[in-house]
Amino acid sequence: MNSFKSIKTQLIIFLIIFAIFIVVRDKDLIFLFNCFLSAVFALILEGAILYFKSKMFKLKESAIITGLIIGYVLSSDSGMERFLIANTLAIGSKYIIRFHKRHIFNPAGFGIFISTVFFNNFTHWKGTYIWYIIIPLGIYFTYRLRKIEIVFSYIILSFLLFGWQTLSQNRSLEDIWGYLSYFYIFIMVIEPKTSSIDIIGKYIFGIGLAIFIFVFTGLGARFDVELFSLLIMNASVPLLSRIVLKSDAVICQEKK
Repeated sequence: MNSFKSIKTQLIIFLIIFAIFIVVRDKDLIFLFNCFLSAVFALILEGAILYFKSKMFKLKESAIITGLIIGYVLSSDSGMERFLIANTLAIGSKYIIRFHKRHIFNPAGFGIFISTVFFNNFTHWKGTYIWYIIIPLGIYFTYRLRKIEIVFSYIILSFLLFGWQTLSQNRSLEDIWGYLSYFYIFIMVIEPKTSSIDIIGKYIFGIGLAIFIFVFTGLGARFDVELFSLLIMNASVPLLSRIVLKSDAVICQEKK
């Protein structure tokens, strides 16, 4: 494992400590066991794939993060085999669904969503509304990964969309904060390799997430709208990058 300065190492430590906090608060040892089990599954699965490719068994921090996230999001009522399925889908997607030598989808998001659609898994987003812990640390991770624009545009547009809906239903604006899944925003959305890297693309990414979640929620979708919206925007990243590059090229030509 890399030094403590590594953002991946810091995220792993946070996820472990946060899980322990939740266990102490909720007295839910099953959740902690599932997180550990899920991380082990992911670590072994990715290690096996890398060994098959290079004949060297490597332990990847990203696999631990993927496994822990699945442990947080997938329901604790799911059996061990369902955590194995979700992790297999997540790690497998990194090496099968690729574009320009990069994986397209957030691994944990892909594994969880596909497992809920085809294998009757359920999500529970453990600890996602413990805002007083997730937000401060989440802002730090967002800053380190340079994803402030994504989070900012997503939160602002979500506030406007759900705020309009809330007011039209004669409810308090305070209810809006109940629509925001903080673990989703500050842990999953900011995944660096599957979200936009240029400024314009980051804003579009955040705006797109907010719109899709609002629309699917309004339509009463029976799947996890946050995960599905994230996968849609993950898939759009290559296109967004091409659009931004063309725009930059046009601007450069006009300046000449």
